[in-house]
Amino acid sequence: MADMADINGAQDKIKVGVSSCLLGQEVRYDGGHKQLALLTKELARYFEYVPTCPEMGAGLGVPRPPMHLAGDPAAPRALKVGDHSTDYTDQVQNYAQERIPALQDLCGYIFIKNSPSCGFFRVKVYMDNGYPGPIPGRGIFAAALTKAMPLLPVEEDGRLHDPVLRENFITRVFAMKAWRELCAQGLTAAGLIDLHSRYKYTLMAHAPQEYGALGQLLAAAGKHDPNELGPRYFAGMMQALQLKATRKTNTNVLMHLQGYLKKQLQAQEKSSLGKVIEQYRSGLIPLIVPVTLLKHYFQVFPDPYIERQAYLQPYPDELSLRNAL
Repeated sequence: MADMADINGAQDKIKVGVSSCLLGQEVRYDGGHKQLALLTKELARYFEYVPTCPEMGAGLGVPRPPMHLAGDPAAPRALKVGDHSTDYTDQVQNYAQERIPALQDLCGYIFIKNSPSCGFFRVKVYMDNGYPGPIPGRGIFAAALTKAMPLLPVEEDGRLHDPVLRENFITRVFAMKAWRELCAQGLTAAGLIDLHSRYKYTLMAHAPQEYGALGQLLAAAGKHDPNELGPRYFAGMMQALQLKATRKTNTNVLMHLQGYLKKQLQAQEKSSLGKVIEQYRSGLIPLIVPVTLLKHYFQVFPDPYIERQAYLQPYPDELSLRNAL
């Protein structure tokens, strides 16, 4: 399968931004780091990291007084812990505006949790009484970056330990890579339709209804300016892929793929494949088992359309992401 081989044999790594401390760089306020082995070992084979420490970039140095978020959760300030008269917000925001233009070619970003500069999900925002408020916020740099690049796949280090979230993030990173390659070639109606076709079953697994809506958006692609239609389509695609695939939706896709083999397989093979899909649906086996069996049959009985499906090979096999799904 040509596209699948390209993924496994690709030499060019995918550019992914990352909080510098997650790579082992000693840039935290106390001079330490938060190295994450998943990044430095497993994913480093496929990702070219672009590290950033906005607090260091803002000139705050190491070591430095700790800061936390305070004030309005929708627009918090980064203040010195124990002395709210010292405000680092503008320094970090100014650095973000300087740094973000150099990050436009990224295909993803991995933030560090709880950071007042780099935290993305549920960062504590403190009230005047010194206690965290009920509404969380977002780190100053993380908020600026995601506002400037709203479609960029992002995650936090802690959440990457969840197999479902990890697989979802990496699927989106590779989808972003496909989009950037398409844009580099020049957007055309044919190119957009091809992208949609390749991601048909991936989208069906994540968001069946959204898949239909995206197809309708491209129904008259030849009548629209692809440079206007393309970004609208891709925004919808990335929003759909943010939704988590489930055993139910994956089973639906597996059964669709099984249908392409109904004339090729013998009765016993059909029965065995159906049993494996049912075992996956019931939670007895991981997704990798029916997917591997389907890939085997499609190698024996090649189908040009299935060869191009990202669902069967959304990322390199070596990542073993579907072993835990």
